Parts: sequence; structure tokens; C-alpha cells
Amino acid sequence: MAVQITTRAFLHPKPEPVRLASRAHSSSFRVRCDAAPEPDLSVRVNGLQLPNPFVIGSGPPGTNYTVMKRAFDEGWGAVIAKTVSLDSTKVVNVTPRYARLRAGSNGSAMGEIIGWENIELISDRPLETMLKELKQLKAEYPDRILIASIMEEYNKAAWEELIERVEETGVDAFEINFSCPHGMPERKMGAAVGQDCDLLGEVCEWINKKATIPVWAKMTPNITDISKPARVSLESGCEGVSAINTIMSVMGIDLKTLRPEPSVEGYSTPGGYSSKAVRPIALARVMSIAQMMKLEFSNEGRSLSGIGGVETGDHAAEFILVGADTVQVCTGVMMHGYGLVKKLCAELKDFMRMHNFTSIKDFKGVSLQYFTTHTDLVKRQQEAIKQRKAIKKGLQSDKDWTGDGFVKETESMYTYGESDHGTFHPF
Repeated sequence: MAVQITTRAFLHPKPEPVRLASRAHSSSFRVRCDAAPEPDLSVRVNGLQLPNPFVIGSGPPGTNYTVMKRAFDEGWGAVIAKTVSLDSTKVVNVTPRYARLRAGSNGSAMGEIIGWENIELISDRPLETMLKELKQLKAEYPDRILIASIMEEYNKAAWEELIERVEETGVDAFEINFSCPHGMPERKMGAAVGQDCDLLGEVCEWINKKATIPVWAKMTPNITDISKPARVSLESGCEGVSAINTIMSVMGIDLKTLRPEPSVEGYSTPGGYSSKAVRPIALARVMSIAQMMKLEFSNEGRSLSGIGGVETGDHAAEFILVGADTVQVCTGVMMHGYGLVKKLCAELKDFMRMHNFTSIKDFKGVSLQYFTTHTDLVKRQQEAIKQRKAIKKGLQSDKDWTGDGFVKETESMYTYGESDHGTFHPF
């Protein structure tokens, strides 16, 4: 029976195989070689067990009982409900509230959708209604992970009341919306808190002294160094960080009417940008947070949820490779439906099979080691050029010969010319 050994096997030893119940003894002795185990997509973060790393991101896909139930039925690993606050009467949405960016000449109507802008606010449904539905979902799906997204004004008592009332529903964790780019900043809500580290630290301390379940802080990308608020959130007691929320944007101007989009009675306001065009930005932000967490919180069980333009299993793999534990999808569900999770799981398993990974842990953060500074890149390239030139010059002394590189060392001393393209060689 042949045994195949790969480099990865030394980095990530496979778990002991599960032993099945013994069968009746057979008169003949047989050796059976089992197929490779099916990739395991399950993840455990902050004590929460998810069947896969795919999480419904806070927004329209988690806006009520009906759609969240659909998400669980389709197989999503967890659901984050749309953000709630104490007083929904302050939340007044407008229509239209979305605008799309398409690839192709002048945003051709036939082009692929690559960008999505929204000027939507948090949930406009009464808190009591949302609490009732969250409680019903946990009763029907006790073994599934339901996360409540919450946001309040700069008021300690309001935060404490909201936390207490939401926890009573039995939700498994909180995601704190410190990142909505257009959600009532004048009331110190959303990104207005996430962009101010002093304010953020104070509010996180309020929240973590009151909450008895895990807390994730959702980060805004609309900041110079996203690792700073992420660090403050973790230092203030949060068990995890989510990144990124949408990017402040203006989708475009209608060149016929000269009005910005989305147009509400001819007027608009900057909104949040999402979809696949933001993924490179999101990956950079997640990578930055992951590097900081690896250096400063590596042994503390903190988690990182990656968000931004995920529509395929390969997209998800990229986020996990730069340090994410879970991957959230919101706009992708709005474009492709709740059944998208089956495609995401299948494609992520294909990626794992290609590299012989058996679990998410096998490749979480593996690509972080390949990020460095520009100064270091210059140094590495100069050293590589120096080594290549040394090889081309050939060996300078008999003492330089090695056993491992003997053939290449021999080749380095060929005389290359016209004969090298024909049949004649020096040996």
C-alpha cells in the first residue's frame, strides 16, 4: 500500500481516523485503504459551534423571522439579524435606496454587477416585534447560531436596556454596529463611534460589563488604520471583531439629469458601497486586523469575521487565508438568493481538497506570513538578484560544490551560445 507524504502533512498533521464499530470476524484477513476524509467546514468561535463558516451579514437578508428561517433552512452557518435599537420610530427609510455599478462601457445595463450602494438605515420594525421573532427562531432552531446586531445612541442606560432585552430572547451573541457609514451620525451612532477610539472604548466597556454572551465589534473601513479601533474593542472586552462594513461612496451621477444616484425626489446622500468590487479593500483591512490580533491576542481565543464582496467559495477562502474565522455575506444574498450557501460550501470544499486541507483551521491565516513591508520587499529582491547572478557566474572554487545542487552547479558553468540550441553540448 503506497503512502504519500506531502509537505503540508508536517505543518498540519491529520487527526486520528474515526474508528467504526467492529464487525463480525471474517475468516479472511483484508486490508482496506479508505478514501480521503470529506473536508470539514465546521468552525468553533467564542464557544459557538457553526456547521460552516458562512454567516448571513446584518442587513435585509436578516430583516424578519421569515427570511432568517429561510437562511437556516438553506444551511447557513449562522444568521446575524438586521440591526435594532430601542426606538424604531426614529428610523425612516426612503425609496429608492439602492444603486448598482455595472462593468462595461458607461455602466452598460448588460454589464456584470460589481458594485452596490445602499442608503438604507437600521431596522424600522418595532423592537418588540423583532424580539418576539428572535425568540421564536431560537425556540425552533436551538442548535443554530443566531446573532443580534444592535446600535444605540451615546447613552449608557440605553445600551444597558437594549442588551438586557435582547439577551432575554436567547440569542447566542451580539454584533455591535459601530460602522454604519450613513446611519444617524449626529446621534453618535454607527461609524461616528467606530471612528473615535476614545468613544469606542468607553461604549465597549459599557456593553461588555452588561452582556453575558460573546460580543463582536463591527468595524468601519472609513478610517485610516482599522487595526486601532479593532485593538480598542478587544482591549475593552469584546470577544471578536467583524470587518468590514460598507465603504462611504457616491455611486454616480446621471449624465442626462445631472442628479446623483440613487435619486430620491431628485436628491441623494452618500451611502455604503458593497459587492465584489470592495473585496480587495476588505481583504487588506481583514489582513491588517489579523496581523494585529496574531501579535497581541494570539492566545486569547478572539475571533475575526471577514466581510466584503463574497460571492464564491474561493472568495471565502481568501478571507480565511488572511486570518478570518468566519465569512459574512449580505449583498451576495440580495443578488443570488439564500441558496447561494450550497454553492459556497461546495466550492470551499473543492479548494480544500485541492490542497489536502481537512478543516478550516488547516489554512486559517496561512497567507499572513507572506505580507511584509515595501522596504523588506526591496531587500528580498536585491538578495535574490545577487544569488541569481552568483549562479550564472558559476562556482569560483572546488570547495563550493555541493551534493544537493550538483546538477545545477554544473549547468551554471556551461558556455551558452548557438550550440545550446542545437544538439552539441560540452559534455
